[in-house]
Amino acid sequence: MTSSLNPLVPALTPPPAPFERHWIGPLMVFGGGVCIGFAPIGLRLGLDDLGPQAIAFWRYAFAAPVLLALVFLVERRAPRQPNRYVLLAGTFFALDMALWHWGLTLTTVANATFIVNLGNVSVGFVAWLFLKERPTNIWFGAVLLAIAGAAALSLGGEAGGKGDIRGDLLALSAALLVSGYMLSSKLARRTLGGLETIFWLTMVEICIAGVIVSLSGEAFFPDDLSGFRAPLFLALVVQVMGQGLIIGGLGRTPAAIAGIVVVVQPVVAAAISWTLFDEPLSALQAGGAAAILAAVWLSQRGKPMPID
Repeated sequence: MTSSLNPLVPALTPPPAPFERHWIGPLMVFGGGVCIGFAPIGLRLGLDDLGPQAIAFWRYAFAAPVLLALVFLVERRAPRQPNRYVLLAGTFFALDMALWHWGLTLTTVANATFIVNLGNVSVGFVAWLFLKERPTNIWFGAVLLAIAGAAALSLGGEAGGKGDIRGDLLALSAALLVSGYMLSSKLARRTLGGLETIFWLTMVEICIAGVIVSLSGEAFFPDDLSGFRAPLFLALVVQVMGQGLIIGGLGRTPAAIAGIVVVVQPVVAAAISWTLFDEPLSALQAGGAAAILAAVWLSQRGKPMPID
């Protein structure tokens, strides 16, 4: 094509619009889900030295200075003032962890795991109601597949204890808090960067977890310094990397899709347990893991949702 003014001079055409990488946000959430899959492993390895609530407290406490350093290093400034949504999200998450651990003492691991994962897939419905983010039609099929996969993965193995309705209700409460956490985190990202958000989330979690440890009667400190290894591992891998990737990804991923993608975490936990603790998956559990991965893939199909 040539210029209408001079046929010898090529016309200046505008550069093509930059390709919108809609997959980056979901990929970050997926990576965060993989990291969080190490959470039950780290918790299990640390229970000989600390109680579950104390492990959660130190996980947050060790992560906070690392996150603050990352804010200064990446953003080259202090964290901005937290908004109300980040305070809500931190509260939801800390209470979710506390109820999840409490529920595990009253019901089977299988029941508690399955019920809490319902909270992840329900995020899309909550976002539809409050954020007016209507999921794609394909997403509804992905939800059913994810629920079926979570049920098979969680309930297809050994029961490992007797179920108790009280524990199931605590796990259900934790599932509702998961939805609140992800929704509030997405809203918090509207005025805060990803690193700032996870830093303030962690500071709120430290305060609430400290109160919970005091009320639970657990010891704050292990008998020896080696007892801090598991919380330190959880701080770096689960809190900094896992939650950090999820919070960062939520800023560019529809909540409905993020809720399904993050369900990859029990698949990772099951795979690691198979290797580390010699706990092989049954055929039903393996099928459940495959269904969850298929649901994660299916949730990405269809027309991309708007990114805020």
